This record gives sequence, structure tokens and C-alpha cells, in this order.
Amino acid sequence: MRLNICLAALAASVAFATPAFAQSVTASATAEARGLVLQPLTLTRVDDLDFGTVIASAVAGNVTINEDTGARTVSGGVVGVPTAPGQRGLFAGAGTANQQVDLTLTPPAGGVLVSGANFLTVSAFTMDGGVGLTDTRSIDATGAFTVGVGGTFDIAASQPNGLYAADFDLTAEYQ
Repeated sequence: MRLNICLAALAASVAFATPAFAQSVTASATAEARGLVLQPLTLTRVDDLDFGTVIASAVAGNVTINEDTGARTVSGGVVGVPTAPGQRGLFAGAGTANQQVDLTLTPPAGGVLVSGANFLTVSAFTMDGGVGLTDTRSIDATGAFTVGVGGTFDIAASQPNGLYAADFDLTAEYQ
């Protein structure tokens, strides 16, 4: 009997001494895959920036085209010809409604307009709202936006006559 009790005790200790196997635990999570697709931006020149026709004198002055209204003002010895008042530059843009765009205005190279060997200085260059050379805007609910461009052009005393011109750039980029 004693042998049976010893064997029973040995069997019980082996049964309790066997290592327990851990249950496997599974975890999972769900994430969303997404991206925003935007319409390509477009930007089109509607009107060139034109300071109009002016008459120079022996006294220096300047011509300013308002970026918001397109109105011209002259000062110093400069006289504006009323039948050629000039206009602001105007650009029309389109893109995805309610998105933000960064605008960058790049003045003419060297900050001058040229006519042959002659030049005149662009002393200020601004977008509508008087914001200067950079701005961030929202595209409206129709998917459109406009940008007006104005500036101030210095006319030297006895500025030589001629058609003064130079290119400038406006860039729009999604923010």
C-alpha cells in the first residue's frame, strides 16, 4: 500500500509540475488609408499691368497703378494723358474649391522696365490687398480666384520717350 501511495504522490507531483502553456492573445487595430486629390491649378493673365501714357518733364516723378482698383495716380513732374490711363494687371485662377493657395509675385528682372537702351525703375510692386510679393488665399466655393497687380514706376527728369516694358511672373501653388 505504501508503494501505491508513493506512486500516487509521484504521479500527482508530476502532473502539477508540468509547465502551463500560455494562451495566445490576438490584437488588431483598424486604420484608414486616404489621400486628397486636387484639381490642377490654373492661372491665366487677363490684363497686362499698364501704367498708361504719361508725359515726362524736367522734374522727376512717378506713376502708380492701384492693385485693387486699377486707378492711376501721377506725382512730381509727370503728367498723365487722360485718354490712356493704364490698368492694373489681372490674373484669373482656378482650382479645388475652399483650398489655400500660396501666391508669389516676381517683379521684372532688375526691377526695371526697358525701352532700347533706356530704363525706368519699378519702385513698388504689389498684389491686391496691398500684400506685397507673397500672399495666401482661399479659392472660393466656385473654384475660382483673381489677383490684381499694381505698382509704382519712377520717371526720371527728362525721361527719354519710348515704350517701356518687361515681363513679371505670378505663381500659384497649393499650400
